[in-house]
Amino acid sequence: MTSQTKSVLVVDDEPGMRLALKATFERDGWLVETASGAVEAERKCGQTSFPLMVTDVCMPDGDGLELMRRVRSADASTAVIVLTAFGTVAQAVQAMQNGACDYLTKPFSFEQLQSTVERVMRNSAGGQVSKPIRTEIIGRSPSLMRALDRARLAAQTDADILVEAESGTGKELLARFIHEASRRREKPFIAINCAAVPEHLLESELFGHVRGAFTGATVAKSGKFELANGGTLLLDEIGEMPLELQPKLLRVLQEREVERLGDTRTIPVNIRIIATTNVSLQEMVERGRFRADLYYRLNVIPLTLPPLRERLDDIPVLGEYFAAKFAQQAGRPAPKLHSDLLAGLKQHAWPGNARELSNFMRRVVTMNSDCNIGPEHLAAELSKPPVLKPFPDQSLLQAGTPIRELERQLLETTLQLTGGNRTHAAEMLGISLRTIRNKIREFGLPPRRYA
Repeated sequence: MTSQTKSVLVVDDEPGMRLALKATFERDGWLVETASGAVEAERKCGQTSFPLMVTDVCMPDGDGLELMRRVRSADASTAVIVLTAFGTVAQAVQAMQNGACDYLTKPFSFEQLQSTVERVMRNSAGGQVSKPIRTEIIGRSPSLMRALDRARLAAQTDADILVEAESGTGKELLARFIHEASRRREKPFIAINCAAVPEHLLESELFGHVRGAFTGATVAKSGKFELANGGTLLLDEIGEMPLELQPKLLRVLQEREVERLGDTRTIPVNIRIIATTNVSLQEMVERGRFRADLYYRLNVIPLTLPPLRERLDDIPVLGEYFAAKFAQQAGRPAPKLHSDLLAGLKQHAWPGNARELSNFMRRVVTMNSDCNIGPEHLAAELSKPPVLKPFPDQSLLQAGTPIRELERQLLETTLQLTGGNRTHAAEMLGISLRTIRNKIREFGLPPRRYA
């Protein structure tokens, strides 16, 4: 049998699933071969070159992931889609990192299968599969797929990208996804959080410095722009960049050359900039807190990520993934999450998005050594989302109380409510992370307690 342009090998030990998949592919004009297990599949791959293989993970006679490794080792042009149940989501993600092009979580609709196949084959040039994209972005909801499809298109250009999305949605993961999908993937990916670096150090971190440029500069240092040369530079929380530094950043974006602090020479850099923010830069421009020319320079390709409340079907998958991930870190087998628990997760608003869900599952897995986790483990916490309590010391509200003392009390109360999480405290108070850090220092609050 000769290789066919639209030939697919379907591997599943369930006869009903094999027949259903075969019928679906044949309706779309595919030539379909089936295998009931890993052994038969490997034998058929030795006889025929398949542009596409769709395989289950768990089969009686072998591991679908090991089958994928062997098949792609023999023929790297074979694209692989992995079929997985909830309990093996972590394995499927690992499979993508090791060579799979995509995965589907059972049960799935045949419309989902068709769109996944179309996307995988569209990204394969003439049946030749490019190196798989390493990513930790989990989910298959339509809104997420649209965002990733747009990101893939953007990755094929060298244009600068601005990602505006809510906190916790995975903006840095999207930036890494774009880098991995681009021709710069073998070059450095460098990230800097503009809110996390003190203002007096940010300029040196970005642009570098020569020896003696300022007190303490005993050796020359390359900045992030130089380190990212040839690759991608992520400017996280770009809205927190001080106004006085923005003209220098604008010049680098325009000229693609950088000048170290204390130096007169310019160093050419070949980089793509990805900037991320959880606030509207256009609104910041209107309030005079961000330069309009820098905003337009960054906003060549605008991207966003959907919040978790718009990805309800992804929540159980993410819950399973995080549970397996944190159980592995704790040296324990992945727990089984009760179906009522998974349904309950979808009822929560998750204002902190995937980051909040990740932290939540970490707590549950860490604090419970049970192999089975049910709704009783989570119901109490899910029913009581953190909210600001009344001001603790009502006497402070009396006339004549200094504003500074009111401010200190409100900051400390909010930090206590968020468990010391500065990012969440900043969101609750509607101020920047940099302001939170500065206020902690100003009021003498213990910095290690509020990380």
